[in-house]
This record gives sequence, structure tokens and C-alpha cells, in this order.
Amino acid sequence: MIIGATGGDSLIQLIVVLVIFAFVLVMTVFTTRFIGGYQKLKMSNKNMQLIETLRLSNTKYLALMKVADKYVVIGVGKDEINKIIELDESEVPDIQPVEEGKPDRLVEGFQDILEKFKNKKG
Repeated sequence: MIIGATGGDSLIQLIVVLVIFAFVLVMTVFTTRFIGGYQKLKMSNKNMQLIETLRLSNTKYLALMKVADKYVVIGVGKDEINKIIELDESEVPDIQPVEEGKPDRLVEGFQDILEKFKNKKG
């Protein structure tokens, strides 16, 4: 009698391990999707919304955010966030009505609004 597994037993063990591995991978994918969706719902906020961003370089962005009834333009860098200007709702033109579950979007682009304010100040 031979001590240890035979060729058939080794093949069965390999198949069982592969099935368990595939099951763990599938459960990982579903768990990740569930947690991602849950966190997205938790992070959705009615008082703060990111309206639009403009990339200036690899690590620098301008962002237009709605905070309560005000619109704020912020500069986002690698290690810092700076408030640039605060606008009232009346100062940001052409806002479409908000659809439930979707953030505010501007008909006019952020670049156009920024150019208007540059021209107004200078």
C-alpha cells in the first residue's frame, strides 16, 4: 500500500482548492461593490456638492463647490486647499433645476464663469 495521495487524489484536491479560490474572489468582488455603494450613499450630502473641477496641472485643480446657498471656488494642491472666492447663488448664472439624486450642473462651463470674473475684476 502506498502512503500519501495518488494522482487522482491530487487532481481532486487541486480542483477543490481552485473552486474555493474562485468562490473567495467572487465574494470579494460583491463585498467590495456593496461597501462602495454603501459609502457612496453615506457620503452623498445635500449641503455640500462638487459642481465642477478644472485641472491646472498634475497636482493642482480649481473646484467650484456649492456649500449651502453659497458657491465657493477653491484651489486644490498636493498638500493644501485654499479658498479663492465666494459667490452667491445669484452670481452663478444658468443653473439647471436639480434632478433628484443628481448634482447641480452648470449650463455654462466653469472656465467661462472664471473668465467673466477675471474680466470683471481687471
